[in-house]
Amino acid sequence: MNLKAEKYPHARILAIESSCDETAAAVLEDGSRILSNVVATQIELHAKYGGVFPEMASRQHILTIYPVVEDALNQAHLSLKELDGIAVTRGPGLAGSLVVGMNMAKALALGSSLPLIGINHLEGHLYSAWIRMDETQPYTPPEFPLIALIVSGGHSSLILMKGHHEYERLGATLDDAAGEAFDKVARLLGLPYPGGPSIQKAAEHGSTTAFAFPRARLEGTWDFSFSGLKTAVLRKVRAFEEEGKVLPVDDMAASFQQAVVDALTEKTFLAAEQFGARHILVAGGVSANRALRNAFTSQTRFQVHIPPLKYCTDNAAMIAEAGYFRFINGQRDPLDMDVFPNWPLV
Repeated sequence: MNLKAEKYPHARILAIESSCDETAAAVLEDGSRILSNVVATQIELHAKYGGVFPEMASRQHILTIYPVVEDALNQAHLSLKELDGIAVTRGPGLAGSLVVGMNMAKALALGSSLPLIGINHLEGHLYSAWIRMDETQPYTPPEFPLIALIVSGGHSSLILMKGHHEYERLGATLDDAAGEAFDKVARLLGLPYPGGPSIQKAAEHGSTTAFAFPRARLEGTWDFSFSGLKTAVLRKVRAFEEEGKVLPVDDMAASFQQAVVDALTEKTFLAAEQFGARHILVAGGVSANRALRNAFTSQTRFQVHIPPLKYCTDNAAMIAEAGYFRFINGQRDPLDMDVFPNWPLV
């Protein structure tokens, strides 16, 4: 433990996350111990639209934010006066959704005189790797320098992390994010929303080599592109429809999923080699994909850190963890801070 951490050996952080369609709150103690982690999802609410309906999401956040925060405090058996700080997601995300969580955090900070810490949502995903999952097992935190791959519905980014809060953005998607591609291809194949779990389930019964879908390698850059892959799937679907043939959903799902996995893993491993990183961190909603997790964990060249499934998708525990590290390093934000910070991760 460093000197800054020693100054706050038992710091307790309440965190609020509302960047998209999950209303979440969590309490963290000692920098890695999660006392509570409450998530109210809106998946069923948005399923009929095939994606998140922004205005509906923000209205649902208003209905659930208070009980979710109250539940998180109750599960942690703590009151506001027993906390040391409040962390809150300040972007990126849906503006209306973010405002609900921000206003709740500001009100709590004002009423309790607790310091407020604004957190980048993507940084939260990175810090999910520092959450201690099992206190009975040896804990090995990620070591710097490391290569971090953030893959979600809105982001596909490759980052060199040289130390805490030291980031170099190597590359990102030029068009569709990996999670967005999963959702759109699932729709093409007639699979339900959200697309990631639906394609994974269908792919279990399909062949990864049935279709030779493209991998956009974008030589000379660390960027990703999934638009061409999505278009290739669309053309295959239309060809089957025009010929009146039954769509081989399982094979198309498996072949598409493998193309995404290949694109993500190939560049991540190359980046780790080039920048001398022994550790790789994979985070974000798409890191819950079983094929992607297996591709990373089946190799022995690098130590890979991937959060358990409950910390892959949006949650407040990861915001609490990121908030803790910024809290011990002295970050304190004013009550008039706004959403959408201009930080290097975005």
